[in-house]
Amino acid sequence: MTFEKISIKQKRVLTWCHQKNNPYSAIICDGAVRSGKTSIMIVSFILWAMRYYNDTDFAICGKTVRSTERNIITPLQSATDITEYYNVTYTRSINVVTISGQGKVNRFYVFGGRDESSAALIQGITLSGILLDEVVLMPRSFVEQAVARTLSVKGSKIWFNCNPGSPNHWFFEEWIKKAEEKKALHLHFLMNDNPIMTEEAIERAESLYQGVFYDRFIKGLWVQAEGLIYPAQAQGKNIVPTIDRKYTTFYVSIDYGTVNPFSMGLWGYCEADKTWYRVKEYYFNSRKEGFQKTDNEYLNEYFKFTRNLKIKAVVVDPSAASFITLLKRNHIYVIPAQNSVVEGIRVTANLLSKGQIKINDCCRDCISEFSLYHWDEKAAEDRPAKEHDHAMDDIRYFALTILDKPVVTIKTKPSVF
Repeated sequence: MTFEKISIKQKRVLTWCHQKNNPYSAIICDGAVRSGKTSIMIVSFILWAMRYYNDTDFAICGKTVRSTERNIITPLQSATDITEYYNVTYTRSINVVTISGQGKVNRFYVFGGRDESSAALIQGITLSGILLDEVVLMPRSFVEQAVARTLSVKGSKIWFNCNPGSPNHWFFEEWIKKAEEKKALHLHFLMNDNPIMTEEAIERAESLYQGVFYDRFIKGLWVQAEGLIYPAQAQGKNIVPTIDRKYTTFYVSIDYGTVNPFSMGLWGYCEADKTWYRVKEYYFNSRKEGFQKTDNEYLNEYFKFTRNLKIKAVVVDPSAASFITLLKRNHIYVIPAQNSVVEGIRVTANLLSKGQIKINDCCRDCISEFSLYHWDEKAAEDRPAKEHDHAMDDIRYFALTILDKPVVTIKTKPSVF
């Protein structure tokens, strides 16, 4: 990560914390993806900390420790604007970045704000500054506890970075709308604020999102989720003919239901075009059929559904405890699905937009749900309406649990402790 050219807004991020009689104790950078806000914030935060402090503790926070490694630590280790002057050491076993040089050494603790229990992880430490990446994805309790860790240090500062969410989100209400009151500098970024983004790169980024995710991640708007969740698929995008393909790897994803529909999808990977296909589906609606099936009957359906195929794993609704147990007893490798709903929808929409997953047109119930699956517009926070969502759920389980596996490369050196 090297900055050969920076935009006006990026320069503001670099300089805001060095001004004489600085009225700000925090900075908020929100807006579009690929807008250059995260990378410049990393450099700004580290250079500020190393200029004004020595033998001091700071924190770098993301939704998880691993996502923080991917989004912050790895780019930091290749940021020549920092590594030209300082030695950057990440001790992964204790999640601490140690930065030394110019006669100074400071420690940057890495935290993940995954859920409400995460607030306890950051209690008790005193921090002179903190960077919170993807703050909208963190629970309020964690963010408020992190901010509280800086309150006793004179001159402490806070860096917030995020893509927009719902206008009802607590961070929008408490920090974006009250930025002046909280002495926070608010800078809103779009992709043209990033000098490295060409017109071609912007067009490519725009093609990756649809619906509310386009409004938020491309236009940078804090908008309410409404309407169809997968509007392009409702119009037939990436719905493809059911033809013979040479699939090399197979998974099954299952949304379990007894009263509600039971949805099962077979996923096959085609090496020729590097694409995952929903090869076929099994969908049983007990209300429509007038009777319910037992776990053992669903197990028999699974065996018929996958006959003569080598299934790498079955990704199952994590709440289906009895069915998961039954599958395991029959020597089937089961992975309980990751069940973060909105994150799963975002990942699925992105994969569909990029054409990395496609749906065979024999999957009629799945295709039907695409045209019916919509956001709950009465909800205070983002969530889909709880109807017409069973095939949508099993697709989401597969996308988030199996395909959303970024590779994290961390360069480490011996600890200087």
